[in-house]
Amino acid sequence: MFTAAAESFLRQAREIQEEELRRFTARVSALLQGPEAGPEAVDGLQRLHLSVAATKYPRKLDGKFVEQLQTVLCSPKSPEQIQVLCAAILREMSPCNDLVLSCDEIQDTKLLSLVSSVLLAQGSRGEVAAVGQRVVQGLERRLPEGQSARFLLPVLANVTSLSPGSLTEEQTNVVSKKLADWLRYASIQQGMAQPSGGFFSSPRTKQPAPITEVDGAVATDFFTVLSVAQHYTQDQWLNVQAFSMLRNWLLCYGGKELDTPNPGASAGGDSSVTPLVPAPATPRERLRDKAFEYCQRLVEQSTRRPLKKEDGDLQKACLIEAVTIMDIICKQDSSYVCRAVPFLKVLHSRICGDATYARALLPIAQFFLNHSKLAAVDSDAIYKHLFSDIPAQLFHNPSLAFEFVQFCKDNSQLFTDSSSIFRQSFPNLFKFLAWNSPSLISEFVDLLPFLLDPGTAIEIFHLLLDLPCLTAALDIQLRAAALPASEKAGADPAGKPATCLEAFHHPLYRSMFQYLLRSRSAPEDAPDSLVPLRQLLGSLAGSPRVVQCAETVPVLLELFFRVVAEFADGSLINQLVVLLLQRSDQLYEISAFKEDVYRVLGSNLAMLCGLRPALVVELSTEILEFSGAVSNIQSKEAIFTHMAWAVGEFLSVSHDKRCTVEQITRFFETLEAVLFEITQLRPQASTPSCAPRAISVLMATLTKLAARSQDLIPRVSMFLSKMRTFVQSPAVTSVYCEEDLEEILIRATELMNLLKMPSVAQFVFTPPVASTQFQKEVNDSLPLALRMVTQLLEPAAGSMPV
Repeated sequence: MFTAAAESFLRQAREIQEEELRRFTARVSALLQGPEAGPEAVDGLQRLHLSVAATKYPRKLDGKFVEQLQTVLCSPKSPEQIQVLCAAILREMSPCNDLVLSCDEIQDTKLLSLVSSVLLAQGSRGEVAAVGQRVVQGLERRLPEGQSARFLLPVLANVTSLSPGSLTEEQTNVVSKKLADWLRYASIQQGMAQPSGGFFSSPRTKQPAPITEVDGAVATDFFTVLSVAQHYTQDQWLNVQAFSMLRNWLLCYGGKELDTPNPGASAGGDSSVTPLVPAPATPRERLRDKAFEYCQRLVEQSTRRPLKKEDGDLQKACLIEAVTIMDIICKQDSSYVCRAVPFLKVLHSRICGDATYARALLPIAQFFLNHSKLAAVDSDAIYKHLFSDIPAQLFHNPSLAFEFVQFCKDNSQLFTDSSSIFRQSFPNLFKFLAWNSPSLISEFVDLLPFLLDPGTAIEIFHLLLDLPCLTAALDIQLRAAALPASEKAGADPAGKPATCLEAFHHPLYRSMFQYLLRSRSAPEDAPDSLVPLRQLLGSLAGSPRVVQCAETVPVLLELFFRVVAEFADGSLINQLVVLLLQRSDQLYEISAFKEDVYRVLGSNLAMLCGLRPALVVELSTEILEFSGAVSNIQSKEAIFTHMAWAVGEFLSVSHDKRCTVEQITRFFETLEAVLFEITQLRPQASTPSCAPRAISVLMATLTKLAARSQDLIPRVSMFLSKMRTFVQSPAVTSVYCEEDLEEILIRATELMNLLKMPSVAQFVFTPPVASTQFQKEVNDSLPLALRMVTQLLEPAAGSMPV
């Protein structure tokens, strides 16, 4: 970011010690006491400013030196550069107890600006009010020759930002009147160049030339920030400054109206003309009127082709600001809406096909969101273009991505209430996240709940799991677009593509790419499987952008399940559980990503089962298929463990009257086979390694099922009795730590002892559905019950038979 020399200066400034800083301050003080402060004093002040500004910790300067800085700052003999540096150092020292500055008696506008900046940095509400009052006084009176209000407007803008309530009604009226005049009545002639004073300078002066437009044509209307001149007059500079602070001023003071009658409504008015907007009556109304005209003029100027690229950039920035200000004016006075709507519709038609104007489409859409109902216009075409074309074409523009998502977040409630286009366009919005995930994750955390409803939940679930794959596909799309036309058509349709770029246009993968990169919700167009595409894009799994995107998925998945749980019905929950089990085999191949996703899916699988316990019976086929695969307990331990827990917890008549002994037996036999597989000690065979938690959960689940179908108790008791042999096997002790083996053995002992009393086991493991706080507390205390039963039946620890 910085050059080596700059880094060195910053490091020295940060590392300077207090004693060294004190000696250096003394040298600077001596230089300032001389008859004339020269280059050495300037250099010393610059270094001192760097020393106090380069660290986030406040530096302490001697009180007498701070007093000297204030004296030098206010001295009319001090060079301007010295004054600027003194003010900068005093600002860095704020808040400062040694400050005795006051702006009351200062007449020079430049000095008033510098002193005010120091006082505002103090952060005192009283100081802010005093500065505001003094600046307004300076703007109200006629300034002496050589003085300019240019230096006061930035101070006024700071006062407005720091403490809007510090200005009185009378003061805001004064400023509003001045702003209106500066905006509308700046000179339309160019300023004169300052004479150099050299020997060959001519005493004859040329007539000032007229201002021009950005395309070089002579301006025929009033001056704006987009007008061009060789030299600018003072009132033209004030015009530019007034426009720069106009939005904030209107937001702070534009909506407050005086209780004065409207002269335009008097009986003596001319009835032959009925204006759309009443004649302005107050300074605020007059400012709104002039500001609206100014913004219209800027929009008209934006149609001109600029001679310089930087003027084109300025056009776009001014267009965005102008539309935003027009929106504010229409909020404060609805009579302007009928003038603005047709004007902005024409503007939208003109710029919607130009991608360079994409950012300007956001304030236009914002305007129609705010005012389309009042104007009785259909603005769906504007929203449709915004959500369909812009994300698909410009997802890789980071600043536009942030502004677009921020716009969606700020208006999410309006969109969900007024238009279905917003929710239908979520695949396009996720392109912004896929490409710019680190900078947009917090915005999407706020936005996602507004995108979710029963109709979009399933598709968004798929999209979240495929988000890293979408990032890789967008990368391929950008690279494919940059290829020459000859290379795009060069792939053999009959052969298998060798690279991702070839596959992008290959018939075998085209439909999969098109679905993943779709612009709108289209669940009916989903291909049978995206597995081939995920495998193809696996070569990009190490891309930093893809990895960063993958890291955001667990956060959004957690939020997804939390939001869906609030509105999901039984059918949707069943669908999600089935998809969860299916998609656990179909994730993008990034090891850390899969592990994090399994963790989130597992915990939320248990949550979904808790919301709808009957799904264990209703989805018994899918659950048995998943639970019966030993590979799942090894590769997806988090999901498998929670699934096994849910079976033991909810496969009960107390949760679903349709539960039968046959179903309990079928689940028991399936899980028994899995537990046997992972704990069986075979000669010359390695023991499958899985988490101790999975073994404990399987033992507990089998015990619960046996307690509900007591014919199974002998089988599970015999199995549990063999766990000591398992945990003492050398093959097992080499895989698990001693603490884990001890936990497995303790749990097996507790469960087996409980089964010695079948009626107690049935009561403990098949409690009534927890509908009261007491029943919930009983369920939560099951581990304590297990230990109590063990202590009753096994007073001597370690008495479990071998």
